Amino acid sequence: MTQIATVERVLDATHAEISVPRKSACGHDCAECAGCGVTGTAVYAKALNPIGAEPGQQVVVQSSTKRMLRMMAVVYLIPVALFLTGYLVGLALTERVAVQYALAVCGFALGFVPAALYDRRLRDAGGMAFTIVRRF
Repeated sequence: MTQIATVERVLDATHAEISVPRKSACGHDCAECAGCGVTGTAVYAKALNPIGAEPGQQVVVQSSTKRMLRMMAVVYLIPVALFLTGYLVGLALTERVAVQYALAVCGFALGFVPAALYDRRLRDAGGMAFTIVRRF
C-alpha cells in the first residue's frame, strides 16, 4: 500500500516520524459541498528513512498490503460475520425477534475480541512497518 505522508521529525539516522492524513468517505472536498464541519486528522507513525528525508518534506511511504488486508479482515469482517452468525443461530433456535437480535449483537461484540488481540500483538511488534521510498 502506497500513501503520501509528511515527515514530522527525524528520529535517528535511519528512522523518521511521519504523519499520514486520514481519509474519510467524503474525501474532505469541502469546496464542493455544504461542509460537514469535520476536519481531517492525521495518523502518526515511525517509518524507515533510507533516503534521508528531512522534516516538512512530502514523501511517498509504502507498507505491506498483505498486513493491511489482514488487519482490515480482523477489524471489519470478523465482527460482521459473527453478527450474521449470531442472527442466523437465533433464527434457527427461536422465532422471538428479541432473542435473534440479542444473539446478533453478542456475536458482533464477540468479534471485537480478535481485533483487540491483534491490535495488542501489532503494538508489541512495533506497529505497522512503513518505508519512505521517495520524495513527493
